[in-house]
Amino acid sequence: MQLNIDCEGPITQNDNAFELCEEFIPDGGDFFARVSRYDDFLADVEQRPGYKAGDTLKLVLPFLKAYGVTNQLMEEFSRRTLVLLPGAERMLPKVASFMPSFIISTSYGPYLEALCRCTGFSMEQVYCTDVDLDSIMPSGTELEILKGWCGEIAAMPLLAWTEGIRGREGLSGRDREVLERLDRIFWQELAQMEAGRFLKEVNPIGGTEKARCVEDSLRRTGNGPDSVFYVGDSITDVQALALARRAGGVSLSFNGNSYAVREAEFACVSGTTLVIATLAQIVEEGGRDAMLEL
Repeated sequence: MQLNIDCEGPITQNDNAFELCEEFIPDGGDFFARVSRYDDFLADVEQRPGYKAGDTLKLVLPFLKAYGVTNQLMEEFSRRTLVLLPGAERMLPKVASFMPSFIISTSYGPYLEALCRCTGFSMEQVYCTDVDLDSIMPSGTELEILKGWCGEIAAMPLLAWTEGIRGREGLSGRDREVLERLDRIFWQELAQMEAGRFLKEVNPIGGTEKARCVEDSLRRTGNGPDSVFYVGDSITDVQALALARRAGGVSLSFNGNSYAVREAEFACVSGTTLVIATLAQIVEEGGRDAMLEL
């Protein structure tokens, strides 16, 4: 068996991208919430071709750049604000001592580097979103436009929809207007800018990318997909959880939201990550059957 585990949720208490926006962008929490909700709609409801859960992390990068965030600032902030879940500093090395272990995270690389420095986990066993804020240099005019859009987005109503709709037809008139405006900002106006390179060049590790990372980790270990013990908690983990479940491995929602609970075969709610180490030991000894018996 091998452990493939998400980071934010099962290991840490942070939402690093949200916290970066809240720290460096005026009304950044409101801004991030609206972009994240837009991400949920595109990925889960509309299921837009070429878009995946977790792409929020590339959508917010031009705006972090507009407010002066650099690679160094991102790294320093991530290191300073890192908060582990109780037991995580013991759980990771314990599980790694008896089964191959990989972190598969949508989070930015500097945040995972901070986690690895804190826990001693190897970055060679980490899949995450590569980002280089210093490589793209928008003009001063672009930066001012981006700042204006930040305020506009933060002031928008939060998108809302009823469970089960499969497109825009089920949205209210107000929500359709918000959605159309966000489409114009991200895929028409921003896409034409230098800052739009973030949308083209950054590939967040979410949704289908997480499943591909699981497959790559299997190639590295030589294990079959029925050997996967996948632990996740959100919409970005859905495809990886499904991969493990369909193959006869173990798919576990850990303190998960509705997306993860719906897709995982098993769900656990706990105040300590040490329970993951206990379950990993059970899985190592008896696989999925041992989990079912438990």
